[in-house]
Amino acid sequence: MSITWNPWHGCHKISPGCANCYVYRADKRHGRDSTVIKKTAEFDLPLKKNRQGRYKIPWGELVYTCFTSDFLLEEADPWRGEVWQMMRTRSDLEFLFITKRIHRFKECLPPDWGEGYPNVHVCCTVENQDQANFRLPIFQSAPIAKKSIVCEPLLGYINLSDWLGNWVEEVLAGGESGSAARICKYDWVLDIRRQCIEAGVPFTFHQTGERLEKDGKLYCIRRKYQHSQAKKADINT
Repeated sequence: MSITWNPWHGCHKISPGCANCYVYRADKRHGRDSTVIKKTAEFDLPLKKNRQGRYKIPWGELVYTCFTSDFLLEEADPWRGEVWQMMRTRSDLEFLFITKRIHRFKECLPPDWGEGYPNVHVCCTVENQDQANFRLPIFQSAPIAKKSIVCEPLLGYINLSDWLGNWVEEVLAGGESGSAARICKYDWVLDIRRQCIEAGVPFTFHQTGERLEKDGKLYCIRRKYQHSQAKKADINT
């Protein structure tokens, strides 16, 4: 089981992978401005308790953190210290966040971070070769206990081989969702899988995306089937 916790909402687009952001799409449907960064009502969710005095998020849960923003967003700097404190307090939970701002990581750390909190799993997004070249050297050298690479939305061939090793827990790859989604080629996914197998790193085909090209044919896949169709490909290692 897993829980989603969004202590703040809203973000700014910074790279090609942001072009068709799912948060922007959802906010547009509800008349919200995604560029306005605000704390949410569930800011302190990990510390909230029920009437019996027990934490609402029980022991051992995986908490997907900040999935409607970026955990390392500049506007969140005044609030992040409280969030780190909650993660320390709830050492019985595993917190996972995905970021396109790994270049800000070291300036966002709490004083007692050391080599990383053992219950915090950081995923770095690389959607194309340029972003891999920029972000992965920073990510590799960052003091983080658990690290994964997310190639999503996958926008082209990516050579990860210079950075794959036992410091990477997993590589995930997937296409882009939404009606304006750019094409994801299955060959790109298979090539990343090959690199992971050669490096001994677990690989997951996370989702097909809206438009998947395979063997020269373009498949348009509805959102509700994108994860299940990726799983049916049976290429996870």
